[in-house]
Amino acid sequence: MKVFDNKHIKNVAFVGTHRAGKTTLSETMLFEAGLINRRGTVDQQNTISDYHEFEHQRGASVFATPMHTEWRNYKINIIDTPGLDDFIGEIMSSIRVADTIVTVINAKHGVDIGTEIIWNYVDKYHKPTLFVINKIDSEKANFEMSFNSLKELVGNNAVLVQYPIKIDGSQCIIDVLKMKCYKFGPEGGKPEKLPIPNDQLEYANQLHNDLVEKAAENDEALMELYFDKGTLNEEELRQGIKLGMLNHDMFPVFCVSALKDMGTGRLMGFIDNVAPAAADLKPEQTIEGELIKPELDADTSLFVFKNIYQPNLGQITFFKVMSGEVNANDKLFNTRTGESETLNQLYIMDGKQKHSVQKLTVGDIGATTKLKYTETNDTLASKAESGTIKPIKFPQPRLVKAVFAENKKEEEKLSDALKRIHSQDLTVALSYNSETHQTIIGTQGELHLATINWILEHIYDVKAKFEAPKISYRETIQRSATANYRHKKQSGGSGQFGQVHLKIEPYYEGIPEPEGFSLRGKEVIDLPWDGKLVFYNCIVGGVIDQRYLPSIMKGILEVMESGPLTDSYIRDIRVMVYDGKMHAVDSNDISFKIAGAHAFKEAFLNANPKLLEPIEQMELRSPEQMVGSVMTELQSRRAIIQGIETEAHYQILKCTIPSAELTDFSSQLRSLTQGRATYSSVFEGYKAVPNHVQKQLIKVQELITT
Repeated sequence: MKVFDNKHIKNVAFVGTHRAGKTTLSETMLFEAGLINRRGTVDQQNTISDYHEFEHQRGASVFATPMHTEWRNYKINIIDTPGLDDFIGEIMSSIRVADTIVTVINAKHGVDIGTEIIWNYVDKYHKPTLFVINKIDSEKANFEMSFNSLKELVGNNAVLVQYPIKIDGSQCIIDVLKMKCYKFGPEGGKPEKLPIPNDQLEYANQLHNDLVEKAAENDEALMELYFDKGTLNEEELRQGIKLGMLNHDMFPVFCVSALKDMGTGRLMGFIDNVAPAAADLKPEQTIEGELIKPELDADTSLFVFKNIYQPNLGQITFFKVMSGEVNANDKLFNTRTGESETLNQLYIMDGKQKHSVQKLTVGDIGATTKLKYTETNDTLASKAESGTIKPIKFPQPRLVKAVFAENKKEEEKLSDALKRIHSQDLTVALSYNSETHQTIIGTQGELHLATINWILEHIYDVKAKFEAPKISYRETIQRSATANYRHKKQSGGSGQFGQVHLKIEPYYEGIPEPEGFSLRGKEVIDLPWDGKLVFYNCIVGGVIDQRYLPSIMKGILEVMESGPLTDSYIRDIRVMVYDGKMHAVDSNDISFKIAGAHAFKEAFLNANPKLLEPIEQMELRSPEQMVGSVMTELQSRRAIIQGIETEAHYQILKCTIPSAELTDFSSQLRSLTQGRATYSSVFEGYKAVPNHVQKQLIKVQELITT
């Protein structure tokens, strides 16, 4: 297979909302270039991109699929991405390695909420972007509405390169860069090139001048040429447009009918001749602050942006060559682990089809198999001491569930499958809560979770169940209380005897030492679940031997591991053991451990016990017009609004909210804002729950224990 240099490799990611036609457009481009002889369709489930069984069931892309095509001595690597932000990990990893983002818009609907959500990620990465308005031949197509909605989204930086018209019932595209009219037959394909019709000439010239002005703005030399000549030639136009795209200040707009193969060849020509290549992009930055330049004579660096698992192939690792070149059988070092990996084979992937190659050069995208130590976001380099390329920062989970195997005997099998899924999709979060004894999985939404469930059942052959996770509450006290307990047991021979008198009080940082006691010893225990136990020896006259005090404390700690209200951890208490009794023969460690535990539990229940709940610090980004509904929803979930900031047409809400109220919040927020609002949260601390909530939680615990 031909090897291309970094000026003749163009990496494009097709992004856009569900049903925009990204998969059809990629299929048509492969057909137009002659790489496939027959175009598949999404409906017939035979496209190169959507090859996965689950995608066939849904009739939509779920996974980002790399492909390639060749067009007029250029290689175009295409990554077809899903259109739903449940799969934002697939979209973000594709954006990360693309040189140009092709955002596809459905001409029947224009820019919708899905487009806006994805655009926010594209804009954040500041990647060169062009827009393609698809389905222009549809009866319900409205190109003017679509373009106006695009300008509302990105502003006047969206510049028309093409617009559609009908001539004698035939679909035509006016191209104001080349100043040509392309006329298509009923089945599309190669167009007839015509002069622009007289009735369109004035409008086309106006758009051409707009394009020239916008292109000239991006370079002083071009601006001088424009002032001198009053225009720019086609080559100068291309140069200006490329600079504008690289600066993220100019977004060319094209129109196509991907299904009928209208305008696809012209779009590919623009990608070849104008869209930035890897050689045009800024150098990659490493975590260590170094720069990796996209040059052939540099040391080899690969960035791993995606891993997938196929039952017949095992793990397939996708990478972009950031510098140098890689050959089959090269040994590279994982800069994260220090381990060496041998890339026994190199592939170019077209969906599930793999094409073996001997070499890939800087700027290219390829794949390999059977790597042992390499995960998504890793850097593979020719030198072990090479820098690590900055990783993709994936969003936090929006939906959190507890997961367990339907068959308890398959828990280990489920655990192994979940770990493998997480290694392929870093938007899946996995953790184990040792307190609630639950495996916790975080996903981007209900559809993302359904996809994982399908993979577990059909790829890994394990059935899982999902439920709301248990909340890790804490228990404490609000006032002081005293108690005493005598443990006495006689069963022939040596018995058991121990009596403990103690007082407990709420503990807080800076609390003064207790008064009214003879303080003979103090031990401060930092509890593994946060908070403190402060234990005082206040025994006078040797009524309890010193050696039994550790046993008393041990009994107290055992109670603190499963509090009497909800079986939750107890925290922030101080205990003064001030009196008791012992027996010369029957007293022992177990006796005082039991006595200490019972005395502490009794005192705890008399000290106005209180439940504490985990609180999250949240930052929520919502469109201005939806903030009222969002705030009402937050307040119904006991959130406390702490501040509001403005960012363009969005409001940033900062608040605290109980973790228990976040169980189904992402789904409700998506429903309220049509998916346009996003949030992130971090654990802040524990606060007392309202009395009515505490009563309800205690009642639930009583039902569980009975």
